[in-house]
Amino acid sequence: MLRTLQTYKLLFLRLIFIVIGIELSLYFFKIGLLFTGIFSLCMVFLLSREMYFYVKNMVLIYNKTISSILQDDFSSDFSKHKFNSTYNELFTLYETLKNKQNEQVTRDIIYRSILNNIESGVIILQKQESDWSVFLMNDYFSSHFNAPKVSKWKYLKNQLPSLCEIIEKDDFHEIKTSIELSINEKSKQTFVLQASRTEIFGQDYFIVLLDSIQNVVEKKEKDAWINLMKVISHELLNSITPIRSICQNLEDLVEQDSLSPEDLEDVKHSVQTMLRRSDHLQKFVEGYRKLAMLPSPKKEKIELQHLIENCIQIMSPIFKKNNIEVTNSVIQDYFINVDSQQTEQVLINLLTNSINALENKDSKQISISAEAKNNRIFIRVTDNGKGIEKEIEDKIFLPFYTTRTEGAGIGLTLSKNIIEAHGGYISHKNENGKTIFEMCLIED
Repeated sequence: MLRTLQTYKLLFLRLIFIVIGIELSLYFFKIGLLFTGIFSLCMVFLLSREMYFYVKNMVLIYNKTISSILQDDFSSDFSKHKFNSTYNELFTLYETLKNKQNEQVTRDIIYRSILNNIESGVIILQKQESDWSVFLMNDYFSSHFNAPKVSKWKYLKNQLPSLCEIIEKDDFHEIKTSIELSINEKSKQTFVLQASRTEIFGQDYFIVLLDSIQNVVEKKEKDAWINLMKVISHELLNSITPIRSICQNLEDLVEQDSLSPEDLEDVKHSVQTMLRRSDHLQKFVEGYRKLAMLPSPKKEKIELQHLIENCIQIMSPIFKKNNIEVTNSVIQDYFINVDSQQTEQVLINLLTNSINALENKDSKQISISAEAKNNRIFIRVTDNGKGIEKEIEDKIFLPFYTTRTEGAGIGLTLSKNIIEAHGGYISHKNENGKTIFEMCLIED
């Protein structure tokens, strides 16, 4: 505001000088000083010209700056005009908006780069009046479906009619389904289609995500094999390495002409160690065989309460020995269609897991409960043990993974495979200081 007042003062002073110059020129002509009057008029002309270009330059700069802001065009450089203090606030506004636009462009480039590098098809549509236009299509979508990066919805319909028909059928509302699409005019693949609609600053957007089920399954299978091979190689090396070292030591001993009593004792201990490691390997392979050759369940209709009571009776000596309080809350007559022996094994595995989790606890409690919902039975085994650490939550169902030195690491994996073979699932969670394992089975 102060700078603006100063500018007005300067313009006012220029105008006063021009008026004074005109008055002086007329006065000089009147008294007969012709050349002095002409000189005064020249000075008035120069002052008027300078004022004209000064005002014109100010107006041009102002108009150009405002025009750039309105058109979102920040390519102009006004740094050479910064000496003009009149528009300091305007130039500050221009630079602020320019920096914000640069930040936005940078973010857009980063977001587009991320979208173009993910292995999922992404397409974003924008509503324009009564039609839709393609706001963004990532590289994976374009290359995978052999679709050019068109700008109009009608052009996309020509390329992928089956996909567009599903979207139009649901009137561009939220979708979550599977769909078969031809890839590069070859055999069809199944994709998971997820779509959602959102409004941002009055603009209507429709976001479509396509994930290949085959790619998802292959990735999960690859991750599972990598984890499995890590465990197998770890177990094998833990046994083979000491056995090889002992064999080398025995080889040195048998090459001697005679063996001392101490050497014989070393041979005895070495053989015992190899036998122990061989037994461990045998148990390890036997555990893998159980997982790999799990028989199909022989289902029969059984009462859940009776099944649970049998498991508690089997485990009763261990509960008493460890001072564990066990509560069975299943009192209703739930019936399930399962393989009784396999399901009993799952319950015993979960109860054993709870017993191990209650070590070093003063108050040891295990509760078993069940709930029927949506034609399914949810069986829960809850303990107040040490819980499952976040770092290992995604590993507890991996084959041979265990945090116990004497554990085989197949109990939970075997339980998971048995329940899945019955068409159900098993999950876990930590809640209010307790660990809950939940089995879901179909109610008979």
